[in-house]
Amino acid sequence: MYMIIVGAGSIGLSLIEIAAKEKNNVVVIESNPERARDISNKFDITVLNGNATLAETLREAGSERADALIATTSDDAVNLMVVSIAEQLKIPSIVSIVNGKDHAEFFNRLGANVMENPEEVVANHLYTAVKRPKVKDFTILSQGDQVFRIAVKTESALVGKSFAECVNRDIVPSSMSVIAVEREGKRQIVTPETIFAPDDVLTLFSLERASDEIIDKLTG
Repeated sequence: MYMIIVGAGSIGLSLIEIAAKEKNNVVVIESNPERARDISNKFDITVLNGNATLAETLREAGSERADALIATTSDDAVNLMVVSIAEQLKIPSIVSIVNGKDHAEFFNRLGANVMENPEEVVANHLYTAVKRPKVKDFTILSQGDQVFRIAVKTESALVGKSFAECVNRDIVPSSMSVIAVEREGKRQIVTPETIFAPDDVLTLFSLERASDEIIDKLTG
């Protein structure tokens, strides 16, 4: 994939590392000369030290052959301008960080996929890790939905019951679903007939924040 990444801050750098490792064709636009030089020395990719809010810079980055553009700067005004130009240049896939929740609508109008307030996402993850150690790999999706993993103990209300039975008996609330189970190192999609056992690691999706009472009931 030919990918243009705008911004090489902490999030941009992590993205660059992943994209380069996956052998994508990556072009980075970074306005800070020193940071651009560091990225160029560290990775075998094209790095432009320039202003991504100018159409000519995106063209220089290869917008006409780009499959995707990702704006990762901490300035929503910059990200929005980049997204707007990328949309005009008809880059097929446009993704952007949105640092302020109130700004998301402007990005959505331009057809961009957004990740809202990444700092809040990290803060929620850290808080949950401390407050609720039974919950693993916690993620908040853009509309407030949650995905997380739990380990099932012998005392769990799930043990020995099928997923269908757990739903019918309201052990798993209607706002939640178990989507995958990992057992003895093997993962599989949960079906209504799946019977839960001790030491299962479950991946759950929830439309709302799961209460401590529910987590305790599910984990045991």
